[in-house]
Amino acid sequence: MTMTLDDKDLAILAELKKDARRSTKAIAKDLNIPRATVHERIKRMMDRGVIKGFTVIPDYTKLGEPVTAFILVSFLPNTTVSQREVATLISKIDCVQEVHLVSGEHDIILKVRGESMESIGSLVIDKLRSLPGVGKTLTMASFTTIKDI
Repeated sequence: MTMTLDDKDLAILAELKKDARRSTKAIAKDLNIPRATVHERIKRMMDRGVIKGFTVIPDYTKLGEPVTAFILVSFLPNTTVSQREVATLISKIDCVQEVHLVSGEHDIILKVRGESMESIGSLVIDKLRSLPGVGKTLTMASFTTIKDI
């Protein structure tokens, strides 16, 4: 179900996307909207699923995972698992952060993080390629991240 958001909802959402820890009081002050209105609109967006949750964006370099890579996976049909099942299996691997089913030459795109290219190589060789339904993979290392949500 699509929810129509007005300008106030969009402004509140924009503030939360910049910093989800901001208080409703601070958002209300910046947007010149009553605090109770901000609170109620956030609650409504949460109840309707527009806001799915609040999260933390860690500094992965400081956590020992400075390398980001994107892996394109080709699905092998006629196996015992579906493409969606393969994607679900992949999503359970610790260093895999995002899994997308896509159209085009490849079927699944992954965003992964690791301590080194060697650790990402081990992920591809030892884990991904051993899963039923995984065919070719293509790994692309990220030089730097300009925007990360």
